[in-house]
Amino acid sequence: MNNGDTFATNFYKVLFKDMKRLIIACVSVMLGATLQTATAGGILTNTNQSINFLRNPARDAAIGLDGVYSNPAGVAFLPEGFHIAFNWQYAHQTRTIHSTNPVFALGRKNGGLDTKTFEGVADAPIIPSLQAAWNKGDWSLQFNFSVPGGGGKCEFADGLGSFESVVGSIAHQLTGLDQLATALGQPAPGVSGYDMDGYMQGRQYYFGFQLGAAYKINENLSVYGGLRLLYGSATYKAKISNIQVKTAGGYVNFGSFMQSATALVDGGLSYVASNLEQVNAGIAQYEAAGVPVPATLAATKAQLEATNATLMGTSDNLNALQKYSDGVNLLCNQSGVGVAPVIGVDYRFGQFNVAAKYEFKTQMHMKNESTVNEASEIAAVNKFRDGEKIDEDSPAQLAVGAQWSVTDGVRLNLGYHHFFDKNVNWYNDTQKLLDHGTNEYLGGAEWDVNDRLTVSGGLQLTRYGLTDEYMNDMSFVVNSYSFGFGVGYKVSDKVTINAAYFQTNYEDYDRVTIEQPRISDSFTRTNRVLGLGCQVDF
Repeated sequence: MNNGDTFATNFYKVLFKDMKRLIIACVSVMLGATLQTATAGGILTNTNQSINFLRNPARDAAIGLDGVYSNPAGVAFLPEGFHIAFNWQYAHQTRTIHSTNPVFALGRKNGGLDTKTFEGVADAPIIPSLQAAWNKGDWSLQFNFSVPGGGGKCEFADGLGSFESVVGSIAHQLTGLDQLATALGQPAPGVSGYDMDGYMQGRQYYFGFQLGAAYKINENLSVYGGLRLLYGSATYKAKISNIQVKTAGGYVNFGSFMQSATALVDGGLSYVASNLEQVNAGIAQYEAAGVPVPATLAATKAQLEATNATLMGTSDNLNALQKYSDGVNLLCNQSGVGVAPVIGVDYRFGQFNVAAKYEFKTQMHMKNESTVNEASEIAAVNKFRDGEKIDEDSPAQLAVGAQWSVTDGVRLNLGYHHFFDKNVNWYNDTQKLLDHGTNEYLGGAEWDVNDRLTVSGGLQLTRYGLTDEYMNDMSFVVNSYSFGFGVGYKVSDKVTINAAYFQTNYEDYDRVTIEQPRISDSFTRTNRVLGLGCQVDF
């Protein structure tokens, strides 16, 4: 009696606390697996805004129409007239997490292995951008439209390790249910595994509209000032279904198991109530006789009352979880607007050109329209509560560069970018978990083969301030190096066609949460981009 009730008290406290975590963690991860198809740039920023960038990412001091984004002050040195460029990019990206957790071995689809691979595929078939400039005298009026964040949709067909590990942990704990059932005189369920289906689709676009003007102070120096409006739109769809528990009688769905668990709890309540009635009757006899109640009997009563309170709370939790018996279908739409200044400077001397650009921080508050209506004890879920405004600032960026015209037809380029990631406001202050802001180092070269054909290529090295605390499988980045190459061909004196290929090679980021038993994750990504553009000069 006493051993069974002690087990019941401890077991149910842990079991049903984690059942709540199961549902909440599933919701949190499915909604939180955000999409970021950035091919180059900071954690939330795409810098690949033109085909010229794909050909040679070190464009920070280059003089060209793509400078409307990368070197706006330098655009003032283009010839007088109207210039416009249309760019199309296709990006394909994968995200792979190799997760190790002993509870995965209980999964029906895992073949008894404790390591499982989770992969998301992100496709952005159309990433458009447009640069336009009108140069007259010393002035250059400029407009840029781009997708400086997001740019497509991402699908995780098999879910993610962070919520499957919760399912597996519950299945592992349920193996102890046999002891409780035996203590209560109930058939042992023989829980030994789990099964579930999960699916998530995320779509995220941040549209940027930049308007500004550059002014030539003299033949060698120009400055720029402008404003960028950022409009963010995102949709997250999550579906969790076919949650099953493997028992001695085979796999049963979560709803059926909940009914069995409810029956077991009800049996436990009846069992405790019957024993408590007997103990109270015994105590009453001692009190009626005017003799002290034995300490063991008083202790038994206290333990029974504590167990009864625990089981009553468990019964309430079971009732609350019934709404999840048929799985979960969720939808969250987010939108927000932010505005920030952009300034720049360009200076030419001899065969050299140097330039700098500073984009101020864009304060963004993404408003939710969601099926998550109530506050949760898990903070991550509250990020998607209906009506909430979530901080998701775009960090300030400093870009500096230099170009050396070795000959009339050969140019060498260098660049450096710094994103001030720790000086923004992100949900739950996740920016504070980073060691430092993002740093990028760029280099490239261009060669005018003849009056019509230009070939170019370049490299980019990206280093984030990642920490184990910051990394998670919902949305992650890893250090990388990228290379791009391509051509520009003048079809006529007024029309130029650009084509390029750009690829990012990512490192692995390994995180060990627990050494024994080993719980760990290894994160990596792939990314390939094709681009085609057309520039017209009037």
